[in-house]
Order: sequence, then C-alpha cells, then structure tokens
Amino acid sequence: MKPRVLGMILAGGQGSRLAPLTQKRSKPAVPFGSKYRIIDFAINNFINSGMFSIYVLTQYKAQSLTEHIQRGWRFGTFLSDYFITLVPAQMYRFEELGPVWYRGTADAVYQNMHLIDNHDADYVAIFSGDHIYKMNVEHMLQQHIDTRADLTIAAYPMPQAQAHQFGIMHVDDRWKVTDFLEKPKDPPSIPGRPDMSLTSMGNYIFSRRALDELLETNMAGGEEGFDFGGDVIPRALADGYNVRAYDYHRNPVPGQKGPNTYWRDVGTLDAYFEANMDLVSVNPEFDLYNPEWVLRTSSEFSPPAKFVHETDGRKGQAFNSIMAGGAIISGGTVRDSVLGRSVRTHSYSLVESCVLFDDVEVGRNSHLRRVIVDKNVTIPPGTKIGLDPEHDRARGFTLTEKGVVVVPKSYSF
Repeated sequence: MKPRVLGMILAGGQGSRLAPLTQKRSKPAVPFGSKYRIIDFAINNFINSGMFSIYVLTQYKAQSLTEHIQRGWRFGTFLSDYFITLVPAQMYRFEELGPVWYRGTADAVYQNMHLIDNHDADYVAIFSGDHIYKMNVEHMLQQHIDTRADLTIAAYPMPQAQAHQFGIMHVDDRWKVTDFLEKPKDPPSIPGRPDMSLTSMGNYIFSRRALDELLETNMAGGEEGFDFGGDVIPRALADGYNVRAYDYHRNPVPGQKGPNTYWRDVGTLDAYFEANMDLVSVNPEFDLYNPEWVLRTSSEFSPPAKFVHETDGRKGQAFNSIMAGGAIISGGTVRDSVLGRSVRTHSYSLVESCVLFDDVEVGRNSHLRRVIVDKNVTIPPGTKIGLDPEHDRARGFTLTEKGVVVVPKSYSF
C-alpha cells in the first residue's frame, strides 16, 4: 500500500532582512522571477513529486500570500486527498498553551497536530516556504523509508567558509547524522571533503511516531524548545532516534541533466537580487523552462508582452531579460533584467540589471541600474536611480551592501 504523506509548508516567515519588500507581505509572498512568488517553488516541488495533500502554515502579514494561494492553487472538490489549504495561526491549543501565536518552526507544527491526525499520515514532509530550488521530494522520501529513519534532513553541501550562517550536520560515512550544530563558528566538514560542510536546508521528513514523540517532549518545557534546528533535532539525536541526512546534490529532477546543485536562501536583499539575476543568463543553472518539471503559479489573464518603435535612437528592445505578460517596452532598452506583469518602459529609457515588480512604469529618458522596484510605482521622466548612491540614500531608498537600490511599494516621487 502506498504510504500516506502529508506536506506542510512553513510560510510564516517575517523576512525582516528583505525589508522594504516585506513591509506589507511575508517573505514567502515576495514576487520572484517575473511572475512567481517565492512560495511557488516549494508548492511545485510537492506537486511535481506526486504529493497533493498540502497545508500552508501562515502567520506574519499573510494577506498577500492568502490571496495568491486562493487565487492560483486550487485542485477542485472531487478528490478529498488533493488539497492546498491555508492554515493561519489560530491558537488551536489555547487551553493548553494560553494565548500564544506560533513560537517557532516546530511549534507551528505542534499547534496543528490535529491536521496530521485527521489525515492519518504515515510520513510528514515539513518544508520551508522561502527558498528557491527544485527538489524531487519522492526521492528523499524513498531514502527515508529505505533507511528506516525517524527523521531525514535535506542537506546542502556548502563551502565551509559560508556554512556558519546555517544549521550544520556532522555525519558518518553512511550519512547518519551524529551531531547537529545551529550556526557554529567552526562548522565541521563532510567526511572526505575537508573544505565543505553539510548545511540543513530546513526541509524535513518525519515518520509519524517520531514527530509525535519529539514535539510532545519539546513543547512540554514552556519557555524554549520551539524550533526544529535549535531544539527538536538535537533532542532527537540525544534520545537515540535514527536521523539521516539526504544529499541534495543526488536529487534527480526529471528533465535536468547533472547533479542538482541550485538552492538559494534569498534571505537578504542582495541574495534575492542575485537569485533573480541568475535567471537571465544564457544558460541559467536554475531553468524555468524545463517541460518535465513545470513551475506553476497563479494565472493572470494578462496580454502578451509587446515591443514597439523602431526608429533611429528609439527602439523598443530587450537583451538577456525575462518578462511577464502585459509588459510593454515602448522605445526604450531593457538589459539583464527581470520584469513583472504590466511593466511599461517609455521611450529613450534604459533599464539595466533591474528587478521591476508588477505595474511599474518607467518614464521617458529615465535610467535605472541595479534597482529593485516594488509594485505600483511610477517613475517620472528623466529620473536616474542606481547611478548616484548618496542621492538615492537622500531620497530615502534602501541601499544594500552591494549597492542595490530598493524602491518600496507604491512609492510616490
């Protein structure tokens, strides 16, 4: 009999380091790659892996995310095990815990254990909703079953010099986890690969019994023990549970050649900008166009993109760029950029290495370089952004460490 697997996506992240993009939305709801939201990649990973029972756990500024899921991710009503359901924080254990919202990643699942009971799941796949990657979750589940694991953690080999920002696993030669360290200053290396460390991707598969026991044990304390990385995983190791690491580089994605190496934690503005820029290269490592691994999102009934004007000095043109429906390049130039729905660039404008969200309008003779512009912004004619950092800072724009300028949603010039 095929095992019953329940997917749970943790989508309550505040994403404070992505401000001002998260000023009015949660991190998983931030637009990405012209037409997607960050959470779409986690949902697609489940759907493409044949897992159709999915709860999305929300909390922080969830309205935008809620509208996106309700508008774009529907299965219909005929099959009871096919659903993508939003689960807001609702103090379901009020009598036990009192008036508390989700206190951490593990607590978010603990407060919704009734959903796992109702589904009668054999395994629970608990995945983060705020990373950019493709993953065949079924392959990870099969390893979990074959090794009779209580918990399997998706692991990403990373250069040791960068690994201190993540939870780190120490494994033996069979990839059984022997230690877990949350953001250590001196991360342990992978056996046989002294320059690499094994970082946690924040994606877990639990056997049902182990999840029940570990959450009941960790949540009983009261003041701490609410996160998977800092609390539940170390407890599982201390109590002798069978904890395994799953090598993400071995993950086979249909239609994709070679090892699966692309995973981005877009937790900072610079990381978010660079991940968008990854998409516009001639042969991007993260391919949006793989027909065997379809990347779905909410449908917007927008017209096709359009390029107009072809006279001396006034040509609607774009190079090494992607754009969503309804974009109009009217006599201007777009280069190395990602444009959302219904973006319009007017004559003689130049947009270079930019990320423009939906409904952005760039006026005549304007010049933007290395700029993120949030939704519903009209940039007046002749405006220059990204060319003079001090002027950009004086106007109140966020300027990242690497010099990317961020114009907030609905900004008025």
